[in-house]
Amino acid sequence: MKNIQFILLMLIAMSQIACSQNKKNMKYNTLTPQEASVILYKGTERPFTGEYVNTKEAGTYICRQCEAALYRSESKFESECGWPSFDDEIKGAVTRIRDADGSRTEIVCANCGGHLGHVFRGEQFTAKNTRHCVNSISMKFIPDVQPKTEKAYFASGCFWGTEYHFMKKIGVIETTVGYMGGHVDNPTYREVCGGNTGHVETTEVTFDPSKTSYEDLVKLYYETHNFEQVGGQGPDIGKQYQSVVFYTNLQQKELIEKYIQILKTKGFKPATLIFEAPKFWPAEDYHQEYYDKKNGTPYCHIYRKIF
Repeated sequence: MKNIQFILLMLIAMSQIACSQNKKNMKYNTLTPQEASVILYKGTERPFTGEYVNTKEAGTYICRQCEAALYRSESKFESECGWPSFDDEIKGAVTRIRDADGSRTEIVCANCGGHLGHVFRGEQFTAKNTRHCVNSISMKFIPDVQPKTEKAYFASGCFWGTEYHFMKKIGVIETTVGYMGGHVDNPTYREVCGGNTGHVETTEVTFDPSKTSYEDLVKLYYETHNFEQVGGQGPDIGKQYQSVVFYTNLQQKELIEKYIQILKTKGFKPATLIFEAPKFWPAEDYHQEYYDKKNGTPYCHIYRKIF
């Protein structure tokens, strides 16, 4: 019997060690000083100042530090206390800890231990008679209905300059620079610059079609580079710098062809190549949003009004 008890104790200890190691290995989001003061050091937001005090949309509230799901919008109610209030958590998402003075019960994320706020009972706000008083800054809200997005792929020389203009366009949600059209998987910048992989420096544009259109993006594309230059852009010479549009559907292809004809009627000689979009390979991190990081502007992507 003693041997069995010893084995059970050993298994429990090993499980606790594994759990502790898993938590240490978790990758958490970087917190701002304001977020850390609440989530790590158990501070409190000023009442009625939090981002989610009056949020009523359907969705899920997740931990800002580790992104574990905490609360559903159906459990949120108006308590007029100055902080978001919930009468129930997602099962297993929240851990209750009695305050040292014994007067209140703290609630923390069960996954990472981040401070959320406090829980109260007996106030009769809802049938569940429970109020989770949570700091907005401890959470992020994920709406159930995500905005519809589309993708477009444009190459116009050095992708730093191409991205610079698209990332500032209203309706563009995200931009990523990378490589398309080659015959080598997951190429590096050095390999692409060598000119032997067949890739073109390309910007992937994710946009909200309710706020901008693919046609608007095409206009911006042509108004921010020299589309008449063959085999390069400005001083950047090579196939990897040529003017190329990769289309994702027939409508995009037809629209590009339409604007090439429009440019010809205006007296231009477009050298833009058109291909169906192959796999997009994101470039190294230091290339992303390059000019914003360097606080600079493109040297060969200057805006000029055409349309």
